[in-house]
Amino acid sequence: MSGQIEYIPAKSIVHRTRDSSWFGADYNMNIYRGCPHGCIYCDSRSDCYHNDRFEQVKVKAGALRIIRDELSRKAKPGVAATGSMSDPYNPFEQDLLLTRHALTLLEAYGFGAAIATKSSLITRDIDILSSIRRTMPVICKLTVTTCDDELAAKIEPHAPSPSRRLAALEELSRAGLFTGVLMMPVLPFLEDSADNIRTVVNRAADAGARFIYPALGMTCRAGQREFFYRQLEARFPGQNLAAQYRRRYGNRYYCAAPQARTLWSVFQEQCSRRGLLYHMGQIIAASRRGYETGQLSLF
Repeated sequence: MSGQIEYIPAKSIVHRTRDSSWFGADYNMNIYRGCPHGCIYCDSRSDCYHNDRFEQVKVKAGALRIIRDELSRKAKPGVAATGSMSDPYNPFEQDLLLTRHALTLLEAYGFGAAIATKSSLITRDIDILSSIRRTMPVICKLTVTTCDDELAAKIEPHAPSPSRRLAALEELSRAGLFTGVLMMPVLPFLEDSADNIRTVVNRAADAGARFIYPALGMTCRAGQREFFYRQLEARFPGQNLAAQYRRRYGNRYYCAAPQARTLWSVFQEQCSRRGLLYHMGQIIAASRRGYETGQLSLF
């Protein structure tokens, strides 16, 4: 991780989504660009996003002022999502507190929050998230694709371990927050086993997750693909994983796990056994349950 923050200009940060089908989010709000977690599969490295020096964390200059002004002008409050292109709880957030202050602004202007992260730092903001939850939905999503800390250290080298993430999930759940797991991407030839799927589901349920949402495969685009293959060769020497990907997927955008259909059946069965939601519509409905009908009609 670079030791310095780079500030970049921004005119707008809170953007209306085309629809709210992704976890009920009505707006996207990303303060940071780039991420130091070093995940070898990250789609945000793709050339189409024009995010050079991806490991360098960049902050949108004047972010809190921009967010305040934009929230104040929104005619309808809704759920604002963060974490789609970069982790809102990167290590710099510990001192900068930008995500924390942005959540405070969401609360002040009557907005809900949907957060995706790989960081246990999210537990620092349980107080604000709990306050938002009193009047608007809050969804906390922690990415866990394997419970093997050793494997995770190779594919997500600078992110907190899955053990730490699951501990954070348990803390969020104990606080009464609507919390679950993003099991995506499940990497072909590395994580696509029935044992891994069952283990992630069981560990998520044990930690108090309400839902788990999977992608039994991964995306591969120009820029991202080349980086991913280089990392496979360096981190898994002698296993010929990059060659397996090339033979099976070529330049295909989506690389589904070879046994995706079988794994989906395993996943469904285990989720049903443990009482976890996994259909998006049901997850969104559960996250909104209990809020005033008049308030929800604004979304």
